[in-house]
Amino acid sequence: MRFLAGLAADEYGDCDELPPLVLLHGLTFDRSLWQPVLDELHRIDPRRRALLLDLPGHGESPDWSSYNMGSVAEAVHRAVEQAQLPAPVIVGHSISAIVASVYAATYPTRGVVNVDQPLQVGPFACLVKSLAEQLRGPAFPAVWAMFEASMHLELLPEPAQRLVRASSRPHQDLVLGYWREVLDQPVDDVVATAEAGLRAVRAARVPYLIVAGSDMEPAYANWLATELPGSGITVLPGGSHFPHLAHPDLFAAALHAFPATKVNPPSESRPGTAAQPVG
Repeated sequence: MRFLAGLAADEYGDCDELPPLVLLHGLTFDRSLWQPVLDELHRIDPRRRALLLDLPGHGESPDWSSYNMGSVAEAVHRAVEQAQLPAPVIVGHSISAIVASVYAATYPTRGVVNVDQPLQVGPFACLVKSLAEQLRGPAFPAVWAMFEASMHLELLPEPAQRLVRASSRPHQDLVLGYWREVLDQPVDDVVATAEAGLRAVRAARVPYLIVAGSDMEPAYANWLATELPGSGITVLPGGSHFPHLAHPDLFAAALHAFPATKVNPPSESRPGTAAQPVG
């Protein structure tokens, strides 16, 4: 382990023939959650370069005073630069899929892999706002337990369940910090900002793969086809919010095969509008 741009990091591999992978965990977890995927990836692609990072305030990375998505994506980019990686594929689970999308709208990127993160933010923003008082008060543990229950950890194999429990640290200040933009802004503004972020990703023509833990509603799939035309969808059932842990072998194979052929201009960053955090 070392620190890159102030973030705790692990680096693997030495092959420059394929785009490197940057693996980002979800809210309250840490980089150890990728270990089953990393084991499988090492089996099929042992030299593939991979960078695992703890987000600010998670794992071994220090706390920040605030956690807006643009700043987190910038920190990830600085870590990528310090690791001397070329334009990477950014793999984000849950809220980190939003970080990955912001990254792709702003920095040279070979692709985005979104692990079970809905991109229609309106319903989530309404839900969080309706729970704002409880989230900010002593009822936080009970409210967070409701969110945890929706992840259906019980569907995972027992070793994966243990890994998730060991890596989860749902501190109130951390959750509120990452959800501050949703909590503080009107829902219409949250939705408009998220849609602007997706337009930036679409304009950059970054390959985009969504890995879901269950079948998508047809209306959402149709919306994705409009907002991110050409994006791929892979369903790995049986893991709910953690498809990469339910099927690490299939997930690693999907990473290996992901056709990230588009390279954004390496000489400059692109101004993008940050999509909002979801979960």
